[in-house]
Amino acid sequence: MANSVGTVLTGLDDLRAGVEDFYKDLHAHPELGLREHRTAGKVAGALRECGYEVTEGIGTTGVIGVLTRGDGPTVMLRADMDALPVRENTGLPYASTVTVTDRDGVEQPVMHACGHDVHVACLVGFAQLMAKSRDAWRGTVVALFQPSEENGDGARAMIEDGLTSMVPRPDIVLAQHVLPYPAGYVATRTGSFLSAADSLRITLHGRGAHGSSPQAAVDPVVMAAMCVVRLQTVISRELAATTPAVLTVGSIQSGTGPNVIPDRAVLQLNVRTYDPAVRKQVLASIKRIVRAEAAGGDAPKEPEFEHLSSFPPTINDQDATDTVARAFAACFGDEARTAELQTASEDMSEIPHAFGAPFTYWCIGGIDSGLYDAAQKKGTISQDIPVNHSPAFAPVMQPTLDTGIKTLVAAALAWLAPEETSPEAQNF
Repeated sequence: MANSVGTVLTGLDDLRAGVEDFYKDLHAHPELGLREHRTAGKVAGALRECGYEVTEGIGTTGVIGVLTRGDGPTVMLRADMDALPVRENTGLPYASTVTVTDRDGVEQPVMHACGHDVHVACLVGFAQLMAKSRDAWRGTVVALFQPSEENGDGARAMIEDGLTSMVPRPDIVLAQHVLPYPAGYVATRTGSFLSAADSLRITLHGRGAHGSSPQAAVDPVVMAAMCVVRLQTVISRELAATTPAVLTVGSIQSGTGPNVIPDRAVLQLNVRTYDPAVRKQVLASIKRIVRAEAAGGDAPKEPEFEHLSSFPPTINDQDATDTVARAFAACFGDEARTAELQTASEDMSEIPHAFGAPFTYWCIGGIDSGLYDAAQKKGTISQDIPVNHSPAFAPVMQPTLDTGIKTLVAAALAWLAPEETSPEAQNF
C-alpha cells in the first residue's frame, strides 16, 4: 500500500494552497446545523470540478460525492460541516464575524469552534487527490459531508432522507476529528472511543410567594439546589470507580427577582456514558433523585423530564481499526499513537449502522507543537491550550490540514490500493 499512498500524495504540494484557501473561507463563513447551504454549495462545486457524481440536499444540506475506478471495495469517508453559536476570539485574520438569528429570534454569533472546517477542507483535499491519481487505486470512493452534527440530528436526517438507497453499501466507513493535541499527532483506538451523551431538561414545580413569606411557598429554588448536589453522587457513589461516566448540570433557571419565590425551576443537564447498562442506570438514578427531592420539598406536582438530545457511543470496529493503525504506522511512523478514551460524543456512527457496515474513527492534533510543548513543560495544558468549543479554539493551519488529508489517503487506500509487491513501511 505504501507505493499507492506515495503516488496519491505526490499531488499534495500542488493542492495545498487551494485547500488552505478553502479552509480559510469556511472558517470565515460558518453556518449552524441544517443551515449549511453556502458550505454545501462550495463542497458540491469542488467535487463536481474533479469528476465526482454529486447529490445535494440530503437531510436538508447534506452532500455526497461518488467516484468509481473499476471493481473493488467501496470506502465511505465522512466530514461534518456545521459550526457553533460561539463568538470567535482567536485574533485570526480570517476569523468569523458572522451572526444569525436563531429560532427564538435572538441574534447569535457563529464560529467554527469545533474544527469541522478542518474536517471539510481535508475531505475535499482528499477527494481532489484521489481524482487526480485514479491509477493508484481501484474501487469506489464515497465522500459524505454531513450537516448538524452538533445537534445530533444530521446523520439521522440524511438516513431518513434515503441515504442508504443513494450510494452502494460501503465496505468500511471512515471519519476523523481534530482535537487539542500537537499538530502532526495521529491516533486510533479500538472499541469504545467516544461516549454516548444524553441531554435532559427537568422542570421542578413549586408554589410562588413573597420573599418575606416563605411559609406560604414551596420553594423550587431550594429543590433545584438540593438536586444539583445530590445528582453529583450518582457517579461518585452509585458507579464503580473504574466505570467512566460524567454528569454535568449546565443550567439552572428560576425566578425573576430577589424578593419573589418563583413557582418553578428548570435544570438542564448532560450525561456521558460508554456502556448501555450504565447509561440506563444513570438515567434512572436521575429520575429517582429528582422525584425524591420534589416529594421531600412537598412539590404540588411531579417534576417533568424532557429528553433534549441523545448521541450514540462511538465504538470502533477492531479489525478496521487495526487495519488503519497499520496504515498510519507506515505513513506517520512514531507520530501514530493510541488515542485516549474521549468524553466527547458524535452521531457519525448512525451512518455505518444504517448500512450495516463496520467503521473506525480517529483523531488528529491541531495545536501548534511549540505552544503545546511549552504548556506541557509548565504543566498548564488545561489552562493554556484552547479546547474544542472554546472561542479561542483555532487549529494551526499546517501541518494540521496536510495531516488530515494524509490520514484519509492512508486509511482509504488500506482498502482501495491494489496488491503491491513492496509493502515495506514508508513515511510520507
